[in-house]
Amino acid sequence: MAGALCPGSFDPVTNGHLDVITRAAAQFDEIVVTVMINKSKQGMFTVEERMDMLREATSDLPNVRVESWHGLLVNFAKEQGINAIVKGLRDATDFGYELQMAQMNKKLSGVDTYFLATNPAFSYLSSSLVKEVATFGGDVTDMLPPSVHKQLLARLAERNG
Repeated sequence: MAGALCPGSFDPVTNGHLDVITRAAAQFDEIVVTVMINKSKQGMFTVEERMDMLREATSDLPNVRVESWHGLLVNFAKEQGINAIVKGLRDATDFGYELQMAQMNKKLSGVDTYFLATNPAFSYLSSSLVKEVATFGGDVTDMLPPSVHKQLLARLAERNG
C-alpha cells in the first residue's frame, strides 16, 4: 500500500505512539511521521527535539521518515503525494473526535483516514499524562523509549533548577 501520514504532537513520543507507527509501517510502503506545529501551544520540547527523538526511536524502521508541518494536515498530504492518514485510537472519546476530523479531511481533500486500535497495553498513555506523572516524581520508565525517558528527566531537572 502507498504512503501514509502519522500525525501528532509527540511531546514527547511514547511507547503507545511507537506501537501505532510500527504497526502502520508494516501496512504501508512509507510512513511520514508528522510533528504538527501549534504556535499557540508551548510544548515541553521544541519541534526539532521532538523530531530528533522520533528519528532515534524509529531508526529501526527503514520506511519511516519524520517531518513537521504547520497548517492543515491534508495540505501536507497533497504536497507529499500521500492520500492516507493513520491515527491510533485509545477509546471511544478519541473515536468521536477523530471520526469528525477524518470526515472533514475526506471532504476537503479526498484523503482517507485509517484507524488503528491502540494495543491495550498502551491505551492509558498520553504524552500529557506521562509529563504530569513524571513532573510529580512518578516512574514513567516503561512508558517511553529509553532515550526519550532520559531527555524527559533532563528537561524536568532543568526546569526544577
